[in-house]
Amino acid sequence: MRSVVITGASTGIGWATAKLLLARGFRVFGSVRKAADAARLKGEFGANFTPLLFDVTDQAAVLAAAREVRAALNGETLAGLVNNAGIAVGGAVLDLAADEFRRQMDVNVMGPVIVTQAFGPLLGTEASLKGPKGRIVMVSSLAGRNGNPLMSAYSASKHAIEGLSESLRREMILFGIDVIIIAPGAVKTPIWSKAEEVDFSVYSNSRFFPALQKIRKFMQQLGENGLPPEKIAQTIAYALTSPSPKVRYAITPNPLRDIITTVLPKRTVDRIIAKRLGLLPPA
Repeated sequence: MRSVVITGASTGIGWATAKLLLARGFRVFGSVRKAADAARLKGEFGANFTPLLFDVTDQAAVLAAAREVRAALNGETLAGLVNNAGIAVGGAVLDLAADEFRRQMDVNVMGPVIVTQAFGPLLGTEASLKGPKGRIVMVSSLAGRNGNPLMSAYSASKHAIEGLSESLRREMILFGIDVIIIAPGAVKTPIWSKAEEVDFSVYSNSRFFPALQKIRKFMQQLGENGLPPEKIAQTIAYALTSPSPKVRYAITPNPLRDIITTVLPKRTVDRIIAKRLGLLPPA
């Protein structure tokens, strides 16, 4: 039985991917940050699911989890590592506290670095392990190639993941380990529905405050009307098992809109977005 590690398995894409891979005969190790989620998932998924309790930014905890997985593998390689855990921080660059921007980058960028360094040897960089080489799937976003106003920290983190993944893929050729990017558009996950919990009142005196209110509503709509996480899970499973996967899979709920924003001149797209959010200067 081949094994896969998935970060951020408690809800959304991570949960759906764990469920799908278990149904296809994999053993899944899924990271969660809360003991209650670990117990819940164990009850939902059964004997072939093992919860790993860590925050992706906690290097000591991640390394401890990697030792746990190593012991369970009993000398075999890990089939896959899915770097999925992430958060979304909203706010204009001029207003966003440096600590908040740093938290976004720590979770979405340094988290995958820490996790990849910890579990990389189990994928087959360590010659003593037996079995086929594993693969790394990096969950990016369409925002990894687009810059969304008032979501600059999130967009920056996903741009970083794109560059990190490209470089890592070329490094891991040395070991025969592939790296595949999954870049979804809006997905029905708690990462967006949590927007209503964000306290934007600290920005009430900002020129950006009316636009932030519109962004909050838009993010809530993403949580309600986005792609089902099961669709992303299917692509992740394909990336892990296909004999010849592509290097990047973009999955979008609105292909026509994305084509238009790609084809139109950047300045035109700028003005469309600015008008929609009320970011145009006074006439």
